[in-house]
Amino acid sequence: MSPKKICIAIDSFKGCLSSLEAGNAARDALQALYPSCEILRFPVSDGGEGMLEALTATPGWQGRLITAKAHDPLMRPIEAHYARSIDGKTAFIEMATTCGLPLLRPKERDPWITTTYGTGELIRMALDQGCRDFVIGIGGSATNDAGLGLLQALGFRFFDRQLRPLGFGGQVLEKVALIDDSLRHPAIDEATFTVACDVRNPFCGPQGAAYVFAPQKGADEAMVERLDHGLRSIARVIQAKTGIDLSNLPGAGAAGGLGGSLIAFLHATLRPGIDFLLDTLDFRRQLQGTDLVITGEGKADRQTLMGKVPYGILHAAKSAGVPSIILVAGAVEDQEVLNQAGFTAVFSIQTAPASLQEAMDPQRAKSNLQKVITQIAKLLH
Repeated sequence: MSPKKICIAIDSFKGCLSSLEAGNAARDALQALYPSCEILRFPVSDGGEGMLEALTATPGWQGRLITAKAHDPLMRPIEAHYARSIDGKTAFIEMATTCGLPLLRPKERDPWITTTYGTGELIRMALDQGCRDFVIGIGGSATNDAGLGLLQALGFRFFDRQLRPLGFGGQVLEKVALIDDSLRHPAIDEATFTVACDVRNPFCGPQGAAYVFAPQKGADEAMVERLDHGLRSIARVIQAKTGIDLSNLPGAGAAGGLGGSLIAFLHATLRPGIDFLLDTLDFRRQLQGTDLVITGEGKADRQTLMGKVPYGILHAAKSAGVPSIILVAGAVEDQEVLNQAGFTAVFSIQTAPASLQEAMDPQRAKSNLQKVITQIAKLLH
């Protein structure tokens, strides 16, 4: 019997296909075989790159996209966006639009000087426009400044031991001796902040922001050590100021320590990005009557089960009683582990040997994805 309802919720294939592009490709392949089937396509994100697209491209979402002038990680002027709910009360901010790695060329990546200032500018603008509830996705950052840039955009000031004001980037962490919040934006105290994030790393130490994430942002071994030293130093200053010890707090190391500052100074609550998004999109209710869910990501392995998008989709689908949940990915490892977790079947979209560059070609990836989805659909038929 042909399925009557199929839900597609595929994460982006990083550097290749966006969530929307992957979902559209899968939908087109399914519609060719099941023209009378109800097929729902949900762009999804874990709070990193693509969160705004996942919100604004979902049918029925109530809100609008706002254009804003801000600064990129190197303080160059850019045009950025955030989303605002239809009632004007809630702002949805994707850090990657102002501070994401894709905004920099590889040779420009340098967490010693990159800053989160641009994300703070978006928050400030939304506060000025009356927003008081904030959802901030903090994945995919190019920064390791512990969120000091964001706070500076909101009026916080940081001084060294000689009471000289400090500038931007990870380079200032080890110099901060005094934090002044007397000029912070007055509406901060009226606002609530929820952080969409799938990272549970502590602020500093071997599993902290610098050692785990700074290398991919351009840091060499010596810089990683300096950045971690700076995080340890600023953690002590933050504890003296707020009474909160971020050092080993899960999630405080997200986005180069931004998670920690959001907790300490904006009293933010951290939530897994996919859980927040599924709640916002009312995904679980829309699963009612679904025969098949198709999810996916660029690479699927046992790390998928550590809170990534497909695992969130799997959990929601199983809770809703969906009989079949299929996972597709650019590359697949630990297939048996994924099956044991509850995925009905797991498929790689690679249909022939290919180099990484060939596999990452968007047109090739789209074609391969559609071929695999077509074969899955024929099997179900």
